[in-house]
Amino acid sequence: MSLVTDTAQLRERAERRIPGGVNSNVRLDGPRIFFARGKGAWLWDVDGRDYVDYLLGQGPAFLGHAAEPVLRAVVEACAKGNVYGAQHPLEVAAAERLCAVLEWPEMVRFGMTGTEMVQAAIRLARAATGRRRLVRFEGHYHGWLDNVLLAPEPGRAAPASAGQPAEALADSIVLAWNDLGALTELLDREGEDVCAVLMEPMMLNAGSIPPAPGYLEGVRRLCSSHGILLVFDEVITGFRLALGGATARFGVIPDLAVYGKAMAAGWPVAALAGRASLMELFATGRVTHAGTFNANVMGVAATLATLDVLEHDSPYERIEHRGAQLMTGLRELAAEASVPLRVRGLPAAFHASFGDDGDVRDFRDVQLLDAGRYRRLAEALVGRGVWVAARGIWYVSAAHGEREVEVTLERARAALAGA
Repeated sequence: MSLVTDTAQLRERAERRIPGGVNSNVRLDGPRIFFARGKGAWLWDVDGRDYVDYLLGQGPAFLGHAAEPVLRAVVEACAKGNVYGAQHPLEVAAAERLCAVLEWPEMVRFGMTGTEMVQAAIRLARAATGRRRLVRFEGHYHGWLDNVLLAPEPGRAAPASAGQPAEALADSIVLAWNDLGALTELLDREGEDVCAVLMEPMMLNAGSIPPAPGYLEGVRRLCSSHGILLVFDEVITGFRLALGGATARFGVIPDLAVYGKAMAAGWPVAALAGRASLMELFATGRVTHAGTFNANVMGVAATLATLDVLEHDSPYERIEHRGAQLMTGLRELAAEASVPLRVRGLPAAFHASFGDDGDVRDFRDVQLLDAGRYRRLAEALVGRGVWVAARGIWYVSAAHGEREVEVTLERARAALAGA
């Protein structure tokens, strides 16, 4: 059976054998486009149309699609085998390199997904502290499993899915982010029961919202004073905001951090990093973390090759320049069209939305934006060959150059005319 046909045929085949025609519910609301290939900052669908890509596979393709140095490293490594059920030299080299690049952690464990390694972090925090409860934040995403998936309801740990038992979230305390006073009050009252404060150090899953000045520093002080572990979910921010991720960009060191996505330029691998005194609890066998494909050859080879590029051919200045250029261009086009498009955040990962010019500090502010209108704009952009997410996040990669920005703005002009 042919793998590549036209979109209509593939959609029919997919819906017959795959629930909803997709393999992630995140894609249920998106356009049913089938991509045949990607290269650099571009995607081509099975009907031959091209798209400038700002979704980047939900963030991982930080070097662009089919990055040659990473492909070469993976092919060379896999020629000798890909999964051994034992140790191999590349995983040791990758662990050493990851700790050296990040600078702050002493040890690392590899897994397959950010969702999985968040679970490892939670288990480790509970074992290390003897406490159960977690402080969480509205709009922050830590995976789809029962004990972390939250409905977008302010101040409540409510299930977001049918089949997700409410009691699975009983240990979660949900606060608004960027509100140090609320966290201070909560920990003064209930801190003895809290094992960890778990957060995205910059809010990128919903919006592109940096921490308020002094916020992360204040959270760090509170955690230290209450004997609570600070856990950064850097699955999105890691290696995107800087070589050392949000920890390097904002200068605040957690006790544990989870990495993924940009760490291996699109290959499925994630990592939990932290202090040796915590991580060695895995070594005793007291705390279990397991997985058939952990530290598989493909994942760690891709990690090593990606870190080589990020360290020795740093793309960060280029990405900042291109992202800023794109943000400015979108604002100018919106002004020309008399459209209230708001473009906020960092050049490497910014957020576009419709709404007023007020400050956006947390998820509650994001929820006040006109999501329906932006969704319609996103559909128009996709229809004109700009691949973006309906939730407003734009990711810029090392492969985006002058031509990509020019083409994007040309296509966005037409989309904004009807917004």
